[in-house]
Amino acid sequence: MNPREVAAVLAYLGRLDPRTMRTDTGEARDQIAQWHELLGDVPFTTEHGWDVREAIKSHVLASPYPILPVDVARQWRAYRRDRLNRHTDPTPVANPDNPAAWRAELLDTRHAVATGRAAPATHRQLTSGAQHPGLAPYVEAVGSYIPASVRAELAPYRPARAAREAAIAAGGPDVLGVPCRWCHADEGQPCRSRRVGLDDSARGNAPRAIPHPSRVDLAEAARAQRVAA
Repeated sequence: MNPREVAAVLAYLGRLDPRTMRTDTGEARDQIAQWHELLGDVPFTTEHGWDVREAIKSHVLASPYPILPVDVARQWRAYRRDRLNRHTDPTPVANPDNPAAWRAELLDTRHAVATGRAAPATHRQLTSGAQHPGLAPYVEAVGSYIPASVRAELAPYRPARAAREAAIAAGGPDVLGVPCRWCHADEGQPCRSRRVGLDDSARGNAPRAIPHPSRVDLAEAARAQRVAA
């Protein structure tokens, strides 16, 4: 942001939090200079989700303390980290025999993503984690991510998942669709062997192919609630 944009940000902030307003001309000039010193590399807005006004508004709503320029800078850095964490480097079009051009294109792409000039390449979103809602029609069209023959070959190496799929196919509840209150396994993760020591602390972390009975009961209750709704 340039000094004029910083002044606009401070004027906006003054409307939300009058404690930050400076009525004296010298104090206002010093405030603009201080904010510009720390936020000179922070954009006012980007094409992909960043707006400094939204960052200020979220702080005012969440904190009783007046916002400082470092608070905005930290939100900007968190925004950059989140975008890079969701980005997978595409293969550069530069000649791979020219390492300098190859590296320069990679760095330029990452910088564009980090600064909000380009959207992250969503390869990781498509191949890891939970299924994105927008993929549901495509999954229904192809039937499954993994062919049935491959799924059968993988079953011995994924006993918890195989047991889950067999239970669902037999008309039972999706046991891994709820968290386990006994071993504290998250939704989608297999149960863990949890032993309680003499000091009442939990010990053991080996995955179980068979979920804990309390988790099965919870899954049954969740399915019954969905059917009733």
